[in-house]
Order: sequence, then structure tokens, then C-alpha cells
Amino acid sequence: MSQPAYKRILLKLSGEALMGDDAYGINRDVVAGIVRDVIDVTQIGVEVGVVIGGGNIFRGMAGAATGMDRATADYMGMLATVMNAMALADAFRAAGVNARVQSALRIDQVVEPYIRGKAIRYLEEGRVVVFGAGTGNPFFTTDTAAALRGAEIGADIVLKATKVDGIYTADPKKDPSATRFQRISFDEAIARNLAVMDATAFALCRDQRLPINVFSLFKAGALKRVVMGEDEGTLVYC
Repeated sequence: MSQPAYKRILLKLSGEALMGDDAYGINRDVVAGIVRDVIDVTQIGVEVGVVIGGGNIFRGMAGAATGMDRATADYMGMLATVMNAMALADAFRAAGVNARVQSALRIDQVVEPYIRGKAIRYLEEGRVVVFGAGTGNPFFTTDTAAALRGAEIGADIVLKATKVDGIYTADPKKDPSATRFQRISFDEAIARNLAVMDATAFALCRDQRLPINVFSLFKAGALKRVVMGEDEGTLVYC
């Protein structure tokens, strides 16, 4: 069997990716599908770290957050990501995979704090590590957390799972003639003003020479095809 193109990956999941067709919350069937896809790549020797957003839970509190201080709202969002991380880790354990949650905010009674050395050791031991609470700071997105954690743990690539199977020349929902980029450089993506990640995350990946692949979470076998180096999603390279 051919070897994977990447030994260690950082998978970025939005909170909304866990919702399925639900208005908010966690869809168990969707989570089970994500777990199966990750298991498929761990079985070929790929080490997996996951950064997860909290929009699916925070969406249910959107009305209450209206007019709230931005920093307070961001901290609430971080707590939502911890809830998602715990749910995802529990789903891994139910499937027989050893998973650990590390939080950028200290909630020692619930999950362990983020410690870079321990995270790397867990990955080397074959455990899936789910990183919660973003960067632990307000005003930074979970995209930035994914770029930061990816660089810290020595990931070979950041994989951004979305509902679209790559980066297109235009919005494919609005423009049927839009075409998918198979590969695009960081410089060209900037020149074309393509929204790959938020600006801070994108700049960090570029500066650390950490490639990004944007792919669809909902295409069967897509994650495995990405880590095998096949033409799946869009690769943003240095």
C-alpha cells in the first residue's frame, strides 16, 4: 500500500460542520461520520490533531449575545469549542480510538490544559488530540488557532474541512461557471483576494511555510484522499 503524503496533520473543523441539517447543536450521525474518516487515516499511520469551532452551540445563544462586549462573547465562544471538543473526543472513545482534549483555557476538572510537549507525545503514541478554546484569547478565530497549533505541533499541513470541495474562482453556488483550483500559491491567493482563512491565520501559515488544503468534509473518503496526496480539494502551497 502506498504511503500517505503527510505524516502529521492538523484538521480544522467548524462548529457548524457538526450540525448537519440541524439549526444548531450536535448531530450524532455527522459526528460519527467525521470519526470514521479520521479513523481511516489513523489506520495508515497518520497522526491527527483537531481544532474545532463553536458556532453550532453559540448559534443557539446568538440572541442573548446581541450587544454583548466582544471579549465576553469570544470567551463564551471558546467555552462552546470545549464542549464540542469533549463531544468529539467522546465519539472517538466510543469508536475505540484513544483521544485527548487539551484546552487553551484552564478547566482542569473537565479537560487538561494545552501543553505542547504532551500534545506531541500523545500524537506520537497514536492518540487523536482535540484542541479546544481556540488560542485562549479573544479577537482571534479558530482558524488562527488551527494555524498556531499546526505550527506548534509540527504538522505537515493544515486541512480546513468545509462544505465546499475546494477554493473556486467564484462562488460556485452563484456562478455555475466557477472552476476549482487544484493548487494555488499563497501569493496568488492573496493577489486574487480569495477567502481561504482569516487574514491572521493565512499569514501565519504562509510565514511558517505550512501548506493548507481546503476540502469538503461531506465527500466520502475525501480526508483520506487528501492525506494520500490525491487531487482532492485545493492545496495552498508556499
